[in-house]
Amino acid sequence: MTYPQERIRNFCIVAHVDHGKSTLADRMLQVTGLVDPRKMRDQYLDRMDIERERGITIKAQTVRMPYRPLGDVGDEFLLNLIDTPGHVDFSYEVSRAIAACEGAVLLIDAAQGLEAQTLANLYLALEANLEIIPVLNKIDLPAARPEEVAEEIGSVLGVEPTGVIRISAKDGTNVDAVLDAVVDRVPPPSGRADAPTRALVFDSVYDPYRGALVYVRVVDGRIRLNDRIRMLATGFEGEVDTLGVQSPEETEVLELGVGEVGVLSASIKSVENAKVGDTVTTAGRGAADVQQLPGYQEPLAMVFSGLFPLDSDDFPLLRDALDKLRLNDASFSFEPETSVALGFGFRCGFLGLLHLEIVMERIDREFNIPLVTTSPSVRYRVTLTDPPDAQGRPRILEVPNPQDMPDSGRIASVAEPTVTARILTPKEALGPIMQLCEQRRGEMLAMDYLTPERIELKYRLPLAATITDFFDQLKSLSRGYASMDYELSEYVEAPLVRVDLLLHGEPVDAFSAIVHRDDAYHFGRAMVEKLKELIPRQMFDIPVQAAIGAKVIARETIKAKRKDVLAKCYGGDVSRKRKLLEKQKEGKKRMKSVGSVEIPPEAFVSALRVSRDG
Repeated sequence: MTYPQERIRNFCIVAHVDHGKSTLADRMLQVTGLVDPRKMRDQYLDRMDIERERGITIKAQTVRMPYRPLGDVGDEFLLNLIDTPGHVDFSYEVSRAIAACEGAVLLIDAAQGLEAQTLANLYLALEANLEIIPVLNKIDLPAARPEEVAEEIGSVLGVEPTGVIRISAKDGTNVDAVLDAVVDRVPPPSGRADAPTRALVFDSVYDPYRGALVYVRVVDGRIRLNDRIRMLATGFEGEVDTLGVQSPEETEVLELGVGEVGVLSASIKSVENAKVGDTVTTAGRGAADVQQLPGYQEPLAMVFSGLFPLDSDDFPLLRDALDKLRLNDASFSFEPETSVALGFGFRCGFLGLLHLEIVMERIDREFNIPLVTTSPSVRYRVTLTDPPDAQGRPRILEVPNPQDMPDSGRIASVAEPTVTARILTPKEALGPIMQLCEQRRGEMLAMDYLTPERIELKYRLPLAATITDFFDQLKSLSRGYASMDYELSEYVEAPLVRVDLLLHGEPVDAFSAIVHRDDAYHFGRAMVEKLKELIPRQMFDIPVQAAIGAKVIARETIKAKRKDVLAKCYGGDVSRKRKLLEKQKEGKKRMKSVGSVEIPPEAFVSALRVSRDG
């Protein structure tokens, strides 16, 4: 069925993690009668097991819902819901999903109130000039504070608290009022049907049979089946071989008009050719003159970590696994890396720590490859003392891996990426949280009282300080009530040094880290003490040292073992000795050898966790 442009409404749901976004989407599917009650399940739009278990949305989803408000005698309205990811790691994907909409449902937990992530996504929606519909969820909970939270929302948005819709997505209370508000308050799409075709790519996934599936929102013109299309950012051209809409399962259509949301395939071999934020147009002579839709960015990895197979024989399997994950995720990058301690592996780039955890979990579940991961690091900018380039500019080196840090004699300065963090906290936890931010070298930018009980702090923090245990500490200090969201800021110079760990005089590259000079001693001391506990005693003394360049800043010694494995075999059958020797040989085979010191894999995992957690 073709819908007139004035009867189309495109909207998204903006919410913090666990505020009921996916549950509200489920109730909307039921209210509009799209899903048979026998086939209904929780988190219907979340297709991945990890999304269901963690209660988060990782990939954007879309659904097309026909709806007629009670008492309306005209044609049905077409509501296109774009369900966005909730975590800060995917903020760019959220911004593109928001750009595909004209309205946003601001969903807030009536018990927890406004959270930092809700505010961050709200500001994205306001910058895109979306119509905001404030909604209070979970009003059926005993701990709900609907009047108090409505006051908070009113003060932030400048609306009357009585205008905030109160619902319970769990039992369906008042959900139809949200859909009525979308129909009444969200404006219809404003594109032109006679203009050159432009469609915004807000997500893409890989299908092993059809190639990359591209989710688009048509801004101008129309896309028809068998049209030849062009991606303006990547330059890819192909013919549309399938065109469909999600309602909620995919249904084929012949064309998509202005304001419509759908999915197309065009024999695209990888999602790298259909990047989020790209513009789709019809290929031809005038395609070069079509103006790209604003906001496109190349996906930029911010957190880097080395992935090494526990068994070196699994290296080809790991390479194949990463290739398959890359087909589905254009923001994930990897390149081969060799470590003296861990052997062959890959240096991988991620959007953030959650992105890293998701990739790790998928490798474990889908491919069953045991891994050792190095400590997450960020991309530093090192200004070198080398002669300037031909344009007279100083030479700058990007360092995503501590091993790539040049010698101190070549370093003029080091700059690290920072973030602007927005922290919402109860006033009782204000002091400890400010102290935590100061310990992590934070700089306060602002402090606002949203209500007498809730405070918004804005800090500039080093990105490296936020990707380890900062969020866990924040939750611990506030008894779970504080929340945080951040956005990337500029690079700032800092006195950073590389700390190396040496075993028996040989550096172990897997344990190297770039830290602030003031924290170097504490980091080195903690690492050598932990390694002393984890590394088994050998037949000789082993010095464990932490060093900055040639200067040793901490040392422990693992004393020699004085026991022979065959000492208790004082006669009897030779098979007893052989059995013990074979057992010892098998144990050594499982160990990673660093020079003349044998380190069991468990030591790597435990020691890297120490460096990750500080």
